Amino acid sequence: MRRAIATLDPGYFAWVMATGIVSIGTDLLGDHLISQVVLGVTVAAFVGLVLAYAARLLWFGSFVRQSAADPTTAMAYFTVVAGTDVLAVRLVLAGHPLVAFALGACAAAVWVGLTYALPWSIVAAARRPVLGEINGTWLVWVVATQSLSIVAAAVAPSAPATWLRAELPAVAVCLWGLGVMLYLVLIVIIFLRLLVIAVTPAEMGPAYWIAMGATAISVRAAAGILAVHDPHATTLVAAMRPFVVGLSVVLWAFGTWWIPLLVLLGIWRYVLRRYPRTYEPRLWNVVFPLGMYTVASFSLGQIAGLGFMASVARIWVWVGVAAWVAVLFLMGGALARSLVERRHSQEKMIV
Repeated sequence: MRRAIATLDPGYFAWVMATGIVSIGTDLLGDHLISQVVLGVTVAAFVGLVLAYAARLLWFGSFVRQSAADPTTAMAYFTVVAGTDVLAVRLVLAGHPLVAFALGACAAAVWVGLTYALPWSIVAAARRPVLGEINGTWLVWVVATQSLSIVAAAVAPSAPATWLRAELPAVAVCLWGLGVMLYLVLIVIIFLRLLVIAVTPAEMGPAYWIAMGATAISVRAAAGILAVHDPHATTLVAAMRPFVVGLSVVLWAFGTWWIPLLVLLGIWRYVLRRYPRTYEPRLWNVVFPLGMYTVASFSLGQIAGLGFMASVARIWVWVGVAAWVAVLFLMGGALARSLVERRHSQEKMIV
């Protein structure tokens, strides 16, 4: 157990992100039984990972500091923010807005710390150019930022104070704008890295699916802003509505464009270059974008009157569910193999 905690992937909260978004998508599209079951898995994964991350920070602080200074892994810690926010949004749908507000507040505090601490730690520790070590994981920064925007808009109507109900929609708009700008900056850097520096099959991992997931969650955050009806915030939302709708359609189209390219890159990795098809925690980074694409398409389609997006969501939701089941099966198989190998090693020691 201590070894598992010591080597815990910094981005394992992607499991919570992926599971939570599948629960949200199935709930929005009327599959409530599936949604409830997946919600239970989301809560269990969240509690277990919070305990595991806390234990890792307490017992193996040097490992945490090392990964936080590594450009290839540091940004994966933003999955803690995004996973917490995805669970918070699902709890709003379940009728627990105050719990969601508390989770969102905790996620916001972690986001502030990571937003400034991680870039600083990477730059301060760098003794070489870091462009070659930047990968798709950096886009989790965008996902975490937009997840805060979604939570701010979702909990605003039931916030515990009047001033919060008035100000949270403006906070959601500002975070959405920040997330869009971060995406534009980071996607240029990542494209540059792919075109300038040779990429190995090990490097071309599931994290690059976040390039699509970041556009999808930006679209969902925009839909949350457009859904705000608080009279104190309608002036700002009304003024930005044409811009928000227009840019959201552009982001949705760009995210859709990513899907065939990412599939081709997966074929190159697993088929042409014969990379092992085994479980790795970052496979959840594939499931989350697939689920978020469903939620984003349905939400913007409903609010902006774009019927074709809602139609896409009704089909695509099952792609996300199938991917979630497949990765969960792979994770269970990897855990079973690990337990069997441990038992065999113990038997050999006894003999």
